[in-house]
Amino acid sequence: MTQSYEIATTDDRVRRLLDRAEISDVQLRYATGTDSRDWELFGSCFTDEIEVDFSDGFGIPVSRMSVDEWVRATAPRMESFTATQHMITNQVITFDDDDHATGVAYVRARHHKPNSTGGSDQTVYGYYTNRFERTPVGWRIAGLKLTALWMTGNFGIFQTALTPDGAPAG
Repeated sequence: MTQSYEIATTDDRVRRLLDRAEISDVQLRYATGTDSRDWELFGSCFTDEIEVDFSDGFGIPVSRMSVDEWVRATAPRMESFTATQHMITNQVITFDDDDHATGVAYVRARHHKPNSTGGSDQTVYGYYTNRFERTPVGWRIAGLKLTALWMTGNFGIFQTALTPDGAPAG
């Protein structure tokens, strides 16, 4: 991908480096907030309204929602796992203009939950393609898209993640 415009001055180049660092930090806060169950930190990564796309690999339809709705939807599922570990690497950030960027980053998301359906672990391998917007409080994720390339382990732990006894939901 190429930039859509030239960055002319040293000040502009320094600003772009700072923007890249801040965007990278937002992606890492997203993972840290999830794994530490720090829902305030997690929520601080997003614009007031976000588009969430987990359709590839999970079959969850693309939807728009408030950040509060997204946190309320994410927290119970993640908290039902004994542990999770989201590792985000190989971040490539491109800028559409001064206030909009796209970040593509590899993810390995491990989920651990002893249960009655088989193995206790499940891992998703893939990448995020996130749309970022500069806001008055810094860069935030406006669009979150997970592309799952492959998965290993017991996918059934996602179905049991919200049931107290580990039995399949529904």
